[in-house]
Amino acid sequence: MKRTNDLGRDPVFPLVCRLAIPTMLAQLVSVLYSIVDRIYIGNLPVIGDLALAGVGVCGPIVTLLSSFATLVGLGGAPILAMRMGEGNPKEAGRVLSNCFLMLLALSGALTALFLLSKEQLLLWFGASADTFGYADTYLTIYTAGTFFALMAAGMNSFLIAQGFSGLGMATVVLGAVLNIVLDPLFMFGLDLGVAGAALATVLSQMASCGFVLIALLRPKMPVPLRWGGFSRSIMLRVLAFGLSPFLIIATDSILLIVLNTVLQRYGGAELGDALITCATIVQSYLLLITMPMGGLTLGTQPVISFNYGAARADRIRQAMKSIVGLCLAFCVGMTLVTHTLSPYFVRLFTQSPELIERSVRYIKMFTAMIIPLAVQYPLVDETTALGQVRLALFCSLFRKSVFLAGLLLLPALFSAEATFLSEPIADAVAASVTTCLFLRIIPKVLERRVREAGADPAPRP
Repeated sequence: MKRTNDLGRDPVFPLVCRLAIPTMLAQLVSVLYSIVDRIYIGNLPVIGDLALAGVGVCGPIVTLLSSFATLVGLGGAPILAMRMGEGNPKEAGRVLSNCFLMLLALSGALTALFLLSKEQLLLWFGASADTFGYADTYLTIYTAGTFFALMAAGMNSFLIAQGFSGLGMATVVLGAVLNIVLDPLFMFGLDLGVAGAALATVLSQMASCGFVLIALLRPKMPVPLRWGGFSRSIMLRVLAFGLSPFLIIATDSILLIVLNTVLQRYGGAELGDALITCATIVQSYLLLITMPMGGLTLGTQPVISFNYGAARADRIRQAMKSIVGLCLAFCVGMTLVTHTLSPYFVRLFTQSPELIERSVRYIKMFTAMIIPLAVQYPLVDETTALGQVRLALFCSLFRKSVFLAGLLLLPALFSAEATFLSEPIADAVAASVTTCLFLRIIPKVLERRVREAGADPAPRP
């Protein structure tokens, strides 16, 4: 596999594969951060199921905190790639330095905010008297390491945007492997329990943070990280580009918080904690689908943005077809996995026959429409890479609105279990709407870009 890639000249499908597949694998490995924690926590003697429910309450809050890395990383990376495509490395360097400063400021502010409000957040978002202690311990330690989490995830996008997908994968793999090693050492060897899981995660993110910053500081990087050149206009543009992916992840977190709250309310004292435990397992499984697919679309964004800057509509069309095809193939494969191997996945978390039976059933319900989701994901993310933030944001928020309506209406009309049907309904409806809008609007965007640049829409030799 090539270490560097020519985003403007290499054959498109092999280029997409070289960038997207390592990024997909990196995201798959990154899932281990949360899944390995939850597996070990679920197998703690005596307290496992309750502790898993407590950490499940933390999950959406942790994701909400981490989504700010997306705001800057996925906001700045397409702009950096566009500047590279325009042949302007100096301006690309300014984008990188401004994004570093933004992540630095955000990490300090978010650490203070979440540490001051965490207890109230946990009570609002589904923690019961039995699970609050576990949730509070985990969230306190994780929040203290916000700087490392945001820097590792946010700055890694700029390695990928410069064509170094292998380094981007190494950043994630380093943290995930370290987390796997430290989890049993801290949780069982040092008898730290839930606190050990959180501490292992923070130390792993610290290692990833150090790796990505050292890589970006190297002089041999096409656009190395430097201090200075700060600009309010660049920061505002980064925020405008990053708003859509940020809201996609942030609203996902909010919806999962609503999911936990609804399950606790309609499940009552008898089933509330059990349903949240099942939802935690279901969400862990869904991450095996959405995180790698997000990696596929993230890995392709530099190709889209670079060639948009270079006014190469032909290469953009080829890249879009390639990434949608890869996502469809992946989701078809995961559908087969769901209906054959999901019981084995659930048994990694719990040995309770009731929780196993419920979790497997809910996984099949929740993932019933992941094949339409394989179209929704790339269309929204690559629309963002083209700078069409409003369109991407509308498509994302439309899906979230359908999901929210399902969360609020289905359990009230039927039962607490019906809540798990909200996801497939939202996936099917949103994919249909997004596809129609994309096919209507994006061809006009590409034609306009070619005219503006005075470029020949035919492929270059």
